[in-house]
Amino acid sequence: MLFDHRVYHVKPGTLALQIALYTEFGRAAQWRHLGKPVVFMTAETGELNTYVHVWAYRDAADREERRGRLNADPQWQAYAQRAAEAGYIAAQRTQLMTGVEFKEGLE
Repeated sequence: MLFDHRVYHVKPGTLALQIALYTEFGRAAQWRHLGKPVVFMTAETGELNTYVHVWAYRDAADREERRGRLNADPQWQAYAQRAAEAGYIAAQRTQLMTGVEFKEGLE
């Protein structure tokens, strides 16, 4: 399993605006192609003005194929344009991570 861990830092005072923009214009397209995220969270403490989402893929090929479909989707392209014009996002960090298998599991 491959996890795509994304952290976005937004300009102070714009977190709710960015989440609303994504909800209205980006979420449907993204979930249609990537499925629902493993998590989608906002920071309560620490680095405020931050949101995180994690997507699960079978492997790198699955990620490449699904993200390719997403990036080709006109609805997603329109959202990306709106997000760029809004300028709320100040920084992004993406990490591809793999799970660790334990004898006992993580239940």
